[in-house]
Amino acid sequence: MKKILTSMVACACLVGFSACDSFLDEEPKSQLTTNSYYLSEAHAQQNVNYLYRTGVPSLLGATGAYAGSMQQCAGFLTGYLESTYAGQELHYQYAMNLERQNWTQNISGNMDGIWDACYKAINVANNAIKYIPEINMDATKAASLIAEAKFFRAWNYFYLVKWFGDVPFYTEPSSVETLRIPRTSKATIYAQIEQDLKDAMNVLPSGKFYANGNRATKAAAAMILTDVYMTQSKYADAATAVKTVLSSGHALTQHGAEFDLANYDATKLNSAYNILREEDGLDESIYSYEYDGSISNGGRWTAMAFDSGILSAVDDVKYSIAERIYGPTDRYLNIYEANDLRLQPNQFFHWEYTYGDKTWKAKDGKACAWFFFKHSDFHETGVGTKDRDLYRYAEALLFAAEATAQSGSIAEAATYLAEVKARANMEGKTAAQIAAELPTDKDAFIKEVWNERLRELIFDFKIWDDCVRTGMFPNISETEKGKITYEALVGAKNGLGKTFKESDLLWPISINEIQRNPELTQNDGYAAN
Repeated sequence: MKKILTSMVACACLVGFSACDSFLDEEPKSQLTTNSYYLSEAHAQQNVNYLYRTGVPSLLGATGAYAGSMQQCAGFLTGYLESTYAGQELHYQYAMNLERQNWTQNISGNMDGIWDACYKAINVANNAIKYIPEINMDATKAASLIAEAKFFRAWNYFYLVKWFGDVPFYTEPSSVETLRIPRTSKATIYAQIEQDLKDAMNVLPSGKFYANGNRATKAAAAMILTDVYMTQSKYADAATAVKTVLSSGHALTQHGAEFDLANYDATKLNSAYNILREEDGLDESIYSYEYDGSISNGGRWTAMAFDSGILSAVDDVKYSIAERIYGPTDRYLNIYEANDLRLQPNQFFHWEYTYGDKTWKAKDGKACAWFFFKHSDFHETGVGTKDRDLYRYAEALLFAAEATAQSGSIAEAATYLAEVKARANMEGKTAAQIAAELPTDKDAFIKEVWNERLRELIFDFKIWDDCVRTGMFPNISETEKGKITYEALVGAKNGLGKTFKESDLLWPISINEIQRNPELTQNDGYAAN
């Protein structure tokens, strides 16, 4: 049985003083004041448990039939991704056409969802950090819970500043006064994020995520800290932080023993990518959002693996709606060279699916997201049960490669990049052979790392974050596989020919939130009312 969900407290409230006794048996204690609530170790544990199910981790959910998570939506800004229902889910369409500025009011509800979830988590964390030290409980347990609270406070603030820039900032439990405060410089917030994550790393246990009962670890904190440093171009700091991840026992998932790269067979589903697609508990997972079919399911992830034609094409489909709401354009697929395993059928993508004696074929030959598919969810349960990785070891290696190349040795950086490339290579080359062939010029090498992030992390939803943090946009060849050039993001044209503006780099603050807090100012280019 999964660890967090079976001990999970699901009903902590905004200010962090309401809780329940179990995930399934809810008894809200919403009438208690904060001081009277934090009286026991059980209270502390309950509210910290709640942080695992709200804020940033929860924003990856895909419970809707026609739209996925907002993290997916960010990728549509590139114009390299498609959604069948972009005309209905207008926040997708506005993103693809780089016209969010004209429709601020229309997407305020989407922004509310991000803003509210993150600040709810921050406030619960603030309460835990302030009041747990006052509880008469085991000191080691108290320190661990405070470290977890700092981990989540940092992660939620990181998400907010990436999406909105300067935001309201407080590190004490909320009050009437903190509900109406102006925006704080993101530099100040980043300093607190870094400190929180360093504090968490000093206390959280070493080792692997799943071995720690699906709870935050030193490696998970180091991974987010690496991301924070990379976002600020602090490459030497990132290169140091990521080494904690690399030494944590996490590792790339390897192909099954019977998988034969030299004689590729799309019906043999024991490659590393198919293992990642179907299995939980892998050493590659640095932090995953946990799903369970009976307690907290993952909704419609696997139904995104097809277009609507699947419903009539094969039998025993347990979903009433299936849609291609997140798929690559044909041009995006040109990031892969012809010998890249990830491009082959039934690895990251697929174009047809046979079940029994019937076969579905994708509409217009459009690649669909095989990586979302889980057989038992689709044909047996009709609910999502596969955990979703928010950080994987593959990304740690790619961060290590880029940070080390930026701040130190290209030769060392090449060893990290080569590990990821070797797993996808269909010519039988070893990581050492691939490392020897990589560019030795710093600029060329770093761009090759960026290329590999495009290839490896399409279903980790990191493409827009990479564009913003690097300030560069990948111009993918429309005709030549594997050919990618880069140009300054602002002024470049996305995959639909729309030109990026400075105001496209941030999302609007919800007009609803501005009306609630008159101290807030709107991001440039967006309406305030």
